[in-house]
Amino acid sequence: MTNRPFHAIAASRIAASRSWTLLVAAALLAVAPLTLAAQATDPAFKAALAQIRADNAWTLEQQVSICQIPAPPFKEKARGIEFARRLSALGLRDLHTDAEGNVIAERPGTGVGPVVVLSAHLDTVFPEGTEVKVTTTGTQMKGPGIGDDCRGLAVILAVARALNAQKVRTRGTIIFVATVGEEGPGDLRGVRALFRGPLKDRVTHFISVDGTGMSVVHRGVGSHRYKVRFIGPGGHSFGAFGMPNPAHAMGRAIAKIAEIQVPTNPKTTFNVGVLSGGTSVNSIPFEVAMEVDMRSESSTALDSVDAQIRRAVAAGVSEEQARWPNSRVALDVKIDTMGLRAASESQTDQTPIVKVALDAAVALGIPRPVPHPSSTDSNIPLSMGRAAITVGGGGKGTGAHSLGEAYDDGPDGWKGPQWVATVVTTLAGLAGVVP
Repeated sequence: MTNRPFHAIAASRIAASRSWTLLVAAALLAVAPLTLAAQATDPAFKAALAQIRADNAWTLEQQVSICQIPAPPFKEKARGIEFARRLSALGLRDLHTDAEGNVIAERPGTGVGPVVVLSAHLDTVFPEGTEVKVTTTGTQMKGPGIGDDCRGLAVILAVARALNAQKVRTRGTIIFVATVGEEGPGDLRGVRALFRGPLKDRVTHFISVDGTGMSVVHRGVGSHRYKVRFIGPGGHSFGAFGMPNPAHAMGRAIAKIAEIQVPTNPKTTFNVGVLSGGTSVNSIPFEVAMEVDMRSESSTALDSVDAQIRRAVAAGVSEEQARWPNSRVALDVKIDTMGLRAASESQTDQTPIVKVALDAAVALGIPRPVPHPSSTDSNIPLSMGRAAITVGGGGKGTGAHSLGEAYDDGPDGWKGPQWVATVVTTLAGLAGVVP
């Protein structure tokens, strides 16, 4: 049986990642509520919020037109090229696309201050060839990816447009990023590359705009995803009968996985989602496979269910071997890693970056969101000890990840980009505004 070690994050690694920049950020954020109140009187900032509302039709146009450029997993290039063109048209500097495909542009600050990333993701879950035409009825738009994450991409453009048009000056630098590979198959490859590159030691705050509504994700739900392959020589279902069968071994393993007990708090889950293999109904398969997903808000609980699933796989093979004691055939198992996302439990609703988002919502007349954990691009910076949140882009979304996905802007969808603009400028610090 061939195994790869399951993923775990060493506490020492997390502690080491807390660079001096994070200490500076914590000191700056300690006065964030005062900064938020003060910046509400800044003329340029007020004008930017007014422009976001006035430009709402433009923002929706961006959302629709971006969404009609296909961006299936690992094939986000065309959408990335167009998004880069739009950022350039807004006057952002140092625009480039990195080796992974992330589109990156900077809006320099006026002096020393935090470096804030504002991001959304380019990719969708939909395979190549999916019809991506968006239809509009009143305030509702329908199309694959229209909310997740075409809304996030449009919000980034709306914020960049308003800040530049109204000449809003921030002390810290704002870096606008469109990432690749956020969805399942991509395993956060874009944001991983971002934090391996030149920005890894610069970024103090990370904000991802992902999806719709007025939500705040403050913790990372970790996940382990494996493809488990059961392998044997195969043979004729009649002539070779009496040897261990890979499909039967997999069935035994699945039955054992189904009986695993997991905690409800922290919420921990597991799932066998895809089965494949075999060649014909009258052949003992030489290989079958199952794809397994497990998730938890706790890295300890995640590692625990990972170990239980591995034991279930080993037991399934062992029991299938024992069923045929006279056979000399030995089954093999290979566990291939499909994706590993670290869990992070470190932030609370009183963590400065989270509190800024919550206070900004209230200041704009938005009901105070209830922070919750999820699996997003923020998982990576959170696992490194960085201040990070994922927020919704406003409006109301339904049917995410389905062909019937829809976004309804309602009467006040513009509050989404207003909220994001408020959060990012509060964190970066408005030049001339005294905390």
